[in-house]
Amino acid sequence: MTTFVDRVELHVAAGNGGHGCASVHREKFKPLGGPDGGNGGRGGDVILTVDQSITTLLDYHHSPHRKATNGKPGEGGNRSGKDGQDLVLAVPDGTVVLDKAGNVLADLVGHGTSFVAAQGGRGGLGNAALASARRKAPGFALLGEPGDLQDVVLELKTVADVALVGYPSAGKSSLISVLSAARPKIADYPFTTLVPNLGVVTAGSTVYTIADVPGLIPGASQGKGLGLEFLRHVERCSVLVHVLDTATLESDRDPASDLDIIEEELRQYGGLDNRPRIVVLNKTDVPDGKDLAEMVRPDLEARGYRVFEVSAVAHLGLRELSFALAELVAKFRAAKPKEEATRIVIRPKAVDDTGFTVTREADGLFRVRGEKPERWVRQTDFNNDEAVGYLADRLNRLGVEESLVKAGARGGDGVAIGPEDNAVVFDWEPSLTAGAEMLGRRGEDHRFEGERPAAQRRRDRQAERDEAQQEFDDFEPF
Repeated sequence: MTTFVDRVELHVAAGNGGHGCASVHREKFKPLGGPDGGNGGRGGDVILTVDQSITTLLDYHHSPHRKATNGKPGEGGNRSGKDGQDLVLAVPDGTVVLDKAGNVLADLVGHGTSFVAAQGGRGGLGNAALASARRKAPGFALLGEPGDLQDVVLELKTVADVALVGYPSAGKSSLISVLSAARPKIADYPFTTLVPNLGVVTAGSTVYTIADVPGLIPGASQGKGLGLEFLRHVERCSVLVHVLDTATLESDRDPASDLDIIEEELRQYGGLDNRPRIVVLNKTDVPDGKDLAEMVRPDLEARGYRVFEVSAVAHLGLRELSFALAELVAKFRAAKPKEEATRIVIRPKAVDDTGFTVTREADGLFRVRGEKPERWVRQTDFNNDEAVGYLADRLNRLGVEESLVKAGARGGDGVAIGPEDNAVVFDWEPSLTAGAEMLGRRGEDHRFEGERPAAQRRRDRQAERDEAQQEFDDFEPF
């Protein structure tokens, strides 16, 4: 049964925004109380957050589809809908987020580091928020935006200072078990270790982490064995330790050739040339292993490697090795540039930036692309003539119609707003009108502009009283 997964494809869906409400306040003796439709709630985000208590991506391997909750629609009485709840997904420290094309979207290192994988949709405005001096009683509301749909790849790269690499059964798990408090599975058959094991080592005042990378064999960088699955765990390590078996029972192997083969696999994987190397000749407690280690050590040192003869079983040479690793780790940390606080960069838009583009395609169709026009189209209820008229007004104020004229568009030409796979296409007419405009200007209610009967009667009665009072004041007794 699989217990460790370090690469998954995750399908995430953010919550949709709630629709705005179109409502009119109704109260006794107030037949036209005005619009009181509330706004829709915001859709929930999908957020990836580092949790150091998580060590595998196994949960997402079994359940790769995750969705945040939608925002609630607005209601009458100026009641806004409830926002959707964000979905927070815990991932291990060292998780890299990539898109389907392999581009890195985020590198999550450090407890609490987060990344919004899918953003929730905006809630639509209710007609109360759309009311203005010109549009006193809107008979429509804006729709909520759909949330983002994303397919991302999560790759786990172990965050460790030292990586132990070598053939299966070279003693990497035994070495990490005696250098640290880690307790990996140990046996005398190949591919015993199926997951990277982490341990914490204290050498003097230096504390560092050590990890073993399982399954490196010839051809690992091309996918043979388990090496390709776990070579990514070497990338973050600052020191590489070659663990060579001096007591192997295979007649066609020796420490020098093992080192050459593993180095070739690391070279083909790429990106590891600048890592300092240390060679560990393991299993020197075996007489033949001790003799072989003494034979190959001068050759390895001549190549420039720092060589240590150790025995994980007999606990020989471990102290020297531990302090040598601590020295290299300390040098790497000292040479590493200090991380600066994240700077907030404000990039104001250019004065002549309209926020949209108008292009003419080969088939004569005019395509409008831009954040605002596309969002406004998504939020428009095309079953409501007044809402369509409101959209036309917004596009006109933004300058879309003027740009279409400059691009050579004429009445009746096709215009598409949005990308090719999800666009709204219509036949363009300058100063687009809708059926609701037959009532007057878009969104206006003439009932508010005319005299209301009850108010007029009150004014007439008040005028009569004022006239009677004036006659009384002007009366002169004989």
